[in-house]
Amino acid sequence: MLSYKNRLLKKNDFQRVFKKGKSIKSDFLFLKFCDNNLNESRFGIIVSKKVSKRAVDRNKIKRKTRHRIKELLPEIKKGKDVALIILFKKEEIKIKEIFQKAGLL
Repeated sequence: MLSYKNRLLKKNDFQRVFKKGKSIKSDFLFLKFCDNNLNESRFGIIVSKKVSKRAVDRNKIKRKTRHRIKELLPEIKKGKDVALIILFKKEEIKIKEIFQKAGLL
């Protein structure tokens, strides 16, 4: 589980990332990221209702995504706020590829 110090939780943080952040898009992922003034990188995950109408399914996808981010955390640059939007349902979410494309690894 990704610790709370590594999560974007507040509405203001998400708004700042969406206003000031750079973006990268892949087939089914959309990534927005910007710098923060912290020693840790923080991540927020949004799963579109196009993926599933059921909140249970969307939350399960979020948990799996957080677990993958936790595995990559030692490789990820510090001091970034990242919002990851999952647009379509896909069996294997390739987070490492989109992070490399964005220059976060």
